[in-house]
Amino acid sequence: MPDYKELENRFQKILDLKRRPVAVALHADVPDRAEQFSGSEPAGCSFWRLAEQGRTLSTAPSDHYNCPIGSYTHNIPLPEARAGELPAILGTMVSLGYLKMEEVPNIPVLPETPKNIVFAPLGDTPVDPDVVLFVAAASKLMLLEEAAIRAGASSKLPLLARPTCMAIPAALAHGMVTSAGCVGNRIYTRIGDDEMYAAVPGSALEQIAYELVTVASANLALAQYHQERQQRLSTV
Repeated sequence: MPDYKELENRFQKILDLKRRPVAVALHADVPDRAEQFSGSEPAGCSFWRLAEQGRTLSTAPSDHYNCPIGSYTHNIPLPEARAGELPAILGTMVSLGYLKMEEVPNIPVLPETPKNIVFAPLGDTPVDPDVVLFVAAASKLMLLEEAAIRAGASSKLPLLARPTCMAIPAALAHGMVTSAGCVGNRIYTRIGDDEMYAAVPGSALEQIAYELVTVASANLALAQYHQERQQRLSTV
């Protein structure tokens, strides 16, 4: 396995991260170093918050039933007794003007139901992650996107919005994506109004971390160049 502690430290230092990156592994077995989740959370993205705070959790599909939308994006069928919850919440969203029903088929979904989903701080992940989630200011995600472009791992998809959880299957299918988040995610994860998401495929993480060094250095040099031009050419 790569040295995920070193990778987390590099991302933290260059991007000045205030929150730990979260490793998400769609793993068949429960790792020895993962805590089997026990309890209840309102949404799958609630586990992002718990992992960012330092917990390494393995969740079963049933742990995600409370979120019909998250279950949908993670290809987790709801039990028969709860199957009506997805059309009910979609109906509410449509009636509020939040969503159009014809948008639903275009929402990225995992290709198959995961047996377990492991969430951990990147530096503590017990298994190789399929996707790594970053929370940062837009200026820092700019650097991460530029590093992904250099690494050949940018999805070229536009900024994603609701639901935030579709960033996981989107990153797996297309490469790094950025997301503005959605109102539910922002409540469940408690991220700030000035923070956004990036979802990076685990397979590209090392190369993006490598390219990030060059990108950060280039941006420092270009910042000085543009500041000098601003002073020299601006008349306002």
